[in-house]
Amino acid sequence: MNGSSGPIVTLRAVTREYSGGVVALSDVNLDIENGELLAIVGPSGSGKSTMLNVMGTLDRPSSGQVVVDGFDLADLSDREVSALRAFRIGFVFQQFHLAPGTSALDNVADGLLYTGIGRKERRERAEAALQRVDLGHRLTHRPHELSGGEKQRTAIARAVVREPTLLLADEPTGALDSHSGEGVMRLLLDLNETGTTVVVITHERMVASSLPRQVTMLDGEVVDDRKMAVA
Repeated sequence: MNGSSGPIVTLRAVTREYSGGVVALSDVNLDIENGELLAIVGPSGSGKSTMLNVMGTLDRPSSGQVVVDGFDLADLSDREVSALRAFRIGFVFQQFHLAPGTSALDNVADGLLYTGIGRKERRERAEAALQRVDLGHRLTHRPHELSGGEKQRTAIARAVVREPTLLLADEPTGALDSHSGEGVMRLLLDLNETGTTVVVITHERMVASSLPRQVTMLDGEVVDDRKMAVA
């Protein structure tokens, strides 16, 4: 699959309605450029997580157009959408989603399970990814032996081990203390500086205001989209 040189994400008149008439997204229009770093911010129920699911191809819209890395999702089969997600998109979630009883190394290596890469190379790449997030000394540690910040960095390593072009981080600091949260945000900034497009979904205004662009959602709609004065 070959992408394009245009925006990495384009949403045009995107609506997502669930059973019972619940409208999670309403006529959303948004462009995210390759290499951008931005926050999507809003209170609980504003549509942020649904936006992430749609951008990340985890959910299809009820109506409207979604283009990710040059691919119009309406033109792709379910198998092609899964391939796009597997090779182009990385996810980081608030609750880490690490396998208990499994080492950090194998948690990260498992992020490559469906890529056709052999076990030896998966583990080599996983070790390199953990080194990248300063966890080379925690390769054999299991989740219960890691701090909250270390768990989140392991989750980030798992997300970037496939070298995605788009990284979607859903409340990445929500379960962390302020010190660990600052470390995770520095790591996301470092990843962006190496070329990864990073979208941070957050309800934390301080996190959002620290990023160069802030998209604000309310009741399923984009109500503000502005560049921030970041030092």
